[in-house]
Amino acid sequence: MATSPGLLEDIERYFTTAARTDGRIDSVGAIDVPVGSPVWPHPARPRRGETVSADDVRAVVERQRAAGLPVALEWICECSPTAAAAVREAGLAVEESPLLVAADPVELLLPSGVRLYLVGADDPELPRYLELAAIAFAHPGPRADVGDPAVGAAPESPRTARLRERIATGRTVMMVAVEDGEPVAVGSHAPVDVDGTEISEITGVATLPRLRGRGLGAGLASALAAHARESADLVFLVAGDDDVARVYERVGFARLATVGVADLPDA
Repeated sequence: MATSPGLLEDIERYFTTAARTDGRIDSVGAIDVPVGSPVWPHPARPRRGETVSADDVRAVVERQRAAGLPVALEWICECSPTAAAAVREAGLAVEESPLLVAADPVELLLPSGVRLYLVGADDPELPRYLELAAIAFAHPGPRADVGDPAVGAAPESPRTARLRERIATGRTVMMVAVEDGEPVAVGSHAPVDVDGTEISEITGVATLPRLRGRGLGAGLASALAAHARESADLVFLVAGDDDVARVYERVGFARLATVGVADLPDA
């Protein structure tokens, strides 16, 4: 495995390459702003090693809003040490999350009766899986005290259509865990060829709130990591917080750095 600085540089290149496949990248001061479809947006990112100013951040917000994109900035704190202060000076809040890499994979079995499936591009239940993820992320925390909102039939949306395209072309690999015929957890990884090296990010691992604490998320993350590592040289993820990071550490991920995020409403 490469040194940490080398890994961080590879991850930065991953984000740049992924954004370029979905649109152009505009330079705004020391920040790169991907401009593409709002259906599948990418956050703005400071260029590695450059000093970010509050004026840069304000200009990025204006550029994203003018393009009809959600306002979002993201950076690796160790690569862009001036970004957090600039974001705060611009009047925005900063959240930080652990960045982890798959270092020593551990295979975890899902609970008895839970089956794991790769999702195909033509799967008619795809909108339902996206609804499951929306429910899970709308109810953060280790476990809900009440039952989940119903995960029923969801309409086809532009984002669903884009996801079908990404699955068909191999840019997104999605897995769903099913119990008693019902989807209970979902997650993906997104492989990208970065100058001949495949790198993949695990994203969107979500479990229905009432079923948390059974190892579904850890088992799904383990399976996604194993699938990604069949062809990828580097697999990484950004955990929501330290508690979530500890779950991923159980399946062989190691903390590498910290990611800063400023996600803003468009109002």
